[in-house]
Amino acid sequence: MGKLITLNEWGKRHYSNDSLPTIQTLQRWARAGKIYPAPEIQGREYRVHEDAVYINPKDYKLSRRIIAERKGFNSDLVRRIINGKDDKV
Repeated sequence: MGKLITLNEWGKRHYSNDSLPTIQTLQRWARAGKIYPAPEIQGREYRVHEDAVYINPKDYKLSRRIIAERKGFNSDLVRRIINGKDDKV
């Protein structure tokens, strides 16, 4: 993971000046879990990993792809939970 940056810096890196969301929108996304990995509150502001991405949390295919690409999440237990198998570990 990269270093932590403020939400405002993250927004400037990922959006052009024409489509830059307001800080209130970025904070709403952070609270709603629409930024992955989830931002952390440090003091009075959110900090997010510089390589974080905006996601739609209701997009099941995207969340499966993110989990599959993350190291440490490829255990048998996690695969069974994702695929809905009833086999015991």
